[in-house]
Amino acid sequence: MTEYGRGRGPEPWHPEDPLYGDQGWTGHQTQQGQVPYAGAPQQEYQQDPHYQQQYPQQPQYQEYQQYPEYQQHQYAQQQYAQPQHGYAPQQAQQPQHPQQQHPQQPQQYAQPQGQPQQPVYDSQGWDTGQGQYTAAVQTDPYAGADYAQHPSAGYPGETPDLYGTAEAYPPPQPPGRRHLEPEPVEQEEEPESDLPVGGAGGRDGEDDGDGDEPSGRRGGRTPKGGKKQRSGTACLLAAVVILGVVGGGGYYGYTYIKARFAPAEDFAGEGAGEVVDVEIPKGAGLGQMGRILKEAGVVASAQAFVDAANANPKGKSIQPGVYPMNKKMSGAAAVALMIDPTKLNVITVTEGMRNSKVYEAIDKKLSKPEGTTREIALRDAKNLGLPAWAGNNPKLMDPLEGFLFPTRYDLSKDSTPESLLKQMVKNATDKYAELGIEAKARELGLENPLQVVTVASLVNAEGKNHDDFRKMSEVVYNRMKKTNDVTNQKIEFDSTYNYAKNQSEINFNLKEAQAFNNPYNTHFIKGLPVGPIGNPGMDALTATLNPDHGGWMFFVSVDGNTTTFTKTYDEHLKLVAEFQERQKQKNGG
Repeated sequence: MTEYGRGRGPEPWHPEDPLYGDQGWTGHQTQQGQVPYAGAPQQEYQQDPHYQQQYPQQPQYQEYQQYPEYQQHQYAQQQYAQPQHGYAPQQAQQPQHPQQQHPQQPQQYAQPQGQPQQPVYDSQGWDTGQGQYTAAVQTDPYAGADYAQHPSAGYPGETPDLYGTAEAYPPPQPPGRRHLEPEPVEQEEEPESDLPVGGAGGRDGEDDGDGDEPSGRRGGRTPKGGKKQRSGTACLLAAVVILGVVGGGGYYGYTYIKARFAPAEDFAGEGAGEVVDVEIPKGAGLGQMGRILKEAGVVASAQAFVDAANANPKGKSIQPGVYPMNKKMSGAAAVALMIDPTKLNVITVTEGMRNSKVYEAIDKKLSKPEGTTREIALRDAKNLGLPAWAGNNPKLMDPLEGFLFPTRYDLSKDSTPESLLKQMVKNATDKYAELGIEAKARELGLENPLQVVTVASLVNAEGKNHDDFRKMSEVVYNRMKKTNDVTNQKIEFDSTYNYAKNQSEINFNLKEAQAFNNPYNTHFIKGLPVGPIGNPGMDALTATLNPDHGGWMFFVSVDGNTTTFTKTYDEHLKLVAEFQERQKQKNGG
């Protein structure tokens, strides 16, 4: 707010403003010792001698020369307290030395009171105020003193520094620049872009400033529509982000809830169409099994299979192996198939199993004509990986007998009779080498490692358990001794006669057996048969290598379950009579 009427231009309205009455418009603060008049330097004149005589140096000023810090203050009081008589007051300058005499300073003359000057205009056409009357009386007698350079302690009446605090008025400006300017409006920081800020576009779009406002300021303004446009875009982006977050969170939340609480996706029925082989690896859990079935297209989801397996009492007894399964089976149907060991696409060679049974199983599993695998085994025996100490006797009925190691063999679409036979022979050869049967054969008084396998096959065929196996092997070794005059070194195992006859009979004619001439029939020959009569397992093999050493010579199973061992032939005859009586009662005779 300004006060008009005192001059041609607007002036500060508040008396306490340093600009009030055009004081200090030249830009020099009054507290720095400058007392400007009319806004321009004044012409200097020689001091009138009459003025020097009329106004000699005052005694009071001499008195205060001994206090340098207060000299300027007292001098300013005396100078401005004297009548001026048409002369302007001296320009009060701060003395560089306290003893310097101020009256010798040159005086300046001002225009006489009441005589107006011609108005002066600046380059922009505004009145500078230099044409105003200089009749304004200075109201502050201490305006020329420089108090800012002296300590203010002890002088509470000193004039405060009007420009040294946060609440102070702005520094003085010349009258030509005293224009009200709108307070700057704070604008949000804008990101840097390739487009220049302001320029002709800004001036053309909004040119409502006054004429002397710098063009750069006007050009730098932001068009009114720009902020609204950015705000709208930001709101749109925020809305899109919020919708994306809410939508995505809702979708994943729905998916989680559905997967957590909804029933698992499942097919119905036993499946139909294509049959696929699904291989379950060793150590696989139900979850892994379900994922394998899902990838093969057997079940709709792994969870359906897991739920069905947990609901089935035998669901956790599923064995690893290859299962031929239909596609699109229900989880329950898949579990029911896999808990049945006969459904596995595998061949299991049991302990003591003969080669003839193994060949039949391979033909059946691989859908080969009957006799295919047997023919390959007899024809290519030397090419299937047998050790050097095996298969050399021409009297052998089957060179691979005793070398198809008992375990389970998983089949696949690439399985062939040759590949399976090689795998079985390799397993047997590795186990025999691990047990060190070549060295053990000499320790046990046997002729070659093949005889170790042969003893193990006899033990496995006659015994029921590991304890039986150890006693059985002791019986074999004792009957093979040259000192054996009870059986005359004959082993007389019924299993050898059955092997030679390719049968498994318990009741047969003993006289016929003793008369049957065959290198495998121990009722006819002395010592061991020419080769193994089956594929012994690990229990039989270890028992053969570590017999009981109990001196056993005879054994018989009276009830068909428990085997009784004796050392003498008389004890054995009693057990044989008991066994025959049981057989008559069983057959109704």
